[in-house]
Amino acid sequence: MIDTKAIFNIKTQAEFEDLALQVFKFQFENNRAYRSFCDLLYKHPSEVKTIEDIPFFPIQFFKTKTIISSTDNIEATFTSSGTTSVETSKHHVTNLDIYTDSFSNGFELFYGPIEDYVVLGLLPSYLERQGSSLVYMVDNMIKKSKHKESGFYLDHTLELSLTLKNLDAQGKKVLLIGVSFALLDLVENSPIHLKNTIIMETGGMKGRRKELIRSELHAILKTGFGVEYIHSEYGMTELLSQAYSNGNGIFNCPPWMQVFTRDTEDALSLQKAGKTGGINIIDLANINSCSFIATQDLGTTHINGSFEVIGRFDNSDIRGCNLMVL
Repeated sequence: MIDTKAIFNIKTQAEFEDLALQVFKFQFENNRAYRSFCDLLYKHPSEVKTIEDIPFFPIQFFKTKTIISSTDNIEATFTSSGTTSVETSKHHVTNLDIYTDSFSNGFELFYGPIEDYVVLGLLPSYLERQGSSLVYMVDNMIKKSKHKESGFYLDHTLELSLTLKNLDAQGKKVLLIGVSFALLDLVENSPIHLKNTIIMETGGMKGRRKELIRSELHAILKTGFGVEYIHSEYGMTELLSQAYSNGNGIFNCPPWMQVFTRDTEDALSLQKAGKTGGINIIDLANINSCSFIATQDLGTTHINGSFEVIGRFDNSDIRGCNLMVL
């Protein structure tokens, strides 16, 4: 059994790699779907000596398989967004405390205690359906905030604009986290000028607007909110951890999460930093599901562990975690 406390106490690359190999062995032995995938590749723990040897599970299987590495009761099932013609992913979570520890520790690592912020959620498309892991995260952050003004906004853009102006004028630290199309709607209807507010987009036009390249989206939002940078959050239904960008398009991971790229012509081969390829993610917080995910995103990694998202494979479904093609 893996000590989950060790996941959030990783200090070195050696500790990460050692724990990743332990998690691989655990999930190989306890996750039926992942075990079948590894068997097809003839990848067993006895042959896996480094993290480069670990098989990355295609994210599409979350649509058709039950991906779980625990016999504990399922506490929540998160689902991806999609149209009626698109089958959605299902992420069964047996321990919500691990998810809470992951997003809480991850946010604090990059931004400081969430208690210090007024948290405003602008996630209309997510609030209108059940099973959003993003809504669960933001709702938890709102509850942890020590400010009475924290809360969700749906279509009350004028009210939100006035709230942002008042809070910013008071010098309060504010986090506005929102889906891209809703942030665009807000600044088109009520452009403002802010000094103490972090604007964080989570990606996704949800079919409400034409897809924009990230630089174009951020340029519009910077002008509309009067801020120097637009921050970004990179996460998805199938993961329990998030990466963050502070405005330059470069994402950084918490110590228990790492991103690699794979060769687009050879899905089993990892590439060195600096090359563009399919994004593979190790998320050790996903201990009771699958920690080794081959996503449908395209990106580039850097030698310091940061990464950029470039787009998606052409045959990928349009989903809630879809980030703008650059």
